[in-house]
Amino acid sequence: MASVGTPDPDPIPEPPRPDASSSWLSDAELEDVRRRLPLLYVEAVPVRVDGMGVVTSVGILLRANAQGSITRTLVSGRVMFGETLRDALFRHLEKDLGPMAFPQLPPSPVPFSVAEYFPIPGLSAYIDERQHAVSLAYVVPVTGTCEPRQDALELTWMTPAEASSAAVHAEMEGGRGTLLRAALASVGVLG
Repeated sequence: MASVGTPDPDPIPEPPRPDASSSWLSDAELEDVRRRLPLLYVEAVPVRVDGMGVVTSVGILLRANAQGSITRTLVSGRVMFGETLRDALFRHLEKDLGPMAFPQLPPSPVPFSVAEYFPIPGLSAYIDERQHAVSLAYVVPVTGTCEPRQDALELTWMTPAEASSAAVHAEMEGGRGTLLRAALASVGVLG
């Protein structure tokens, strides 16, 4: 036993602190994790609102999927180890919409819905052939200029009625049309 005032000869080392920048997985590691564990995602429906906070426009991304088909989708991405939901949401909005989108994140990160994606059809309205994923979904007003980046080809602004149409629903994969309609219902503008 160490005496008072002298250092302990065998101090217990501090555990390493998580580093969010080191939480990326290689393709092989990600594939292995996807086979074993559900992954946490955030999804966002970017909107424009008027002075009273009523949604006037809904932003939907146009992307090419893995099979080369053009589909419509929402802002979406994984939450990294050690990353807050707010930080993940902001990172994915900026990644997909550009740094000048100026998203207005909610004061409390409570989602309008929790979507559970399964690789097996029929377990839920949401399907992701790669994995079991749990996604926290948000409606996020943006006030700036949106210039799609990464793998997004374009951002289309639609009225709530256009965004909730059967035609747009049919262009969205994995049940995201259902999630979009739930988002519009959550803010009282389902057309």
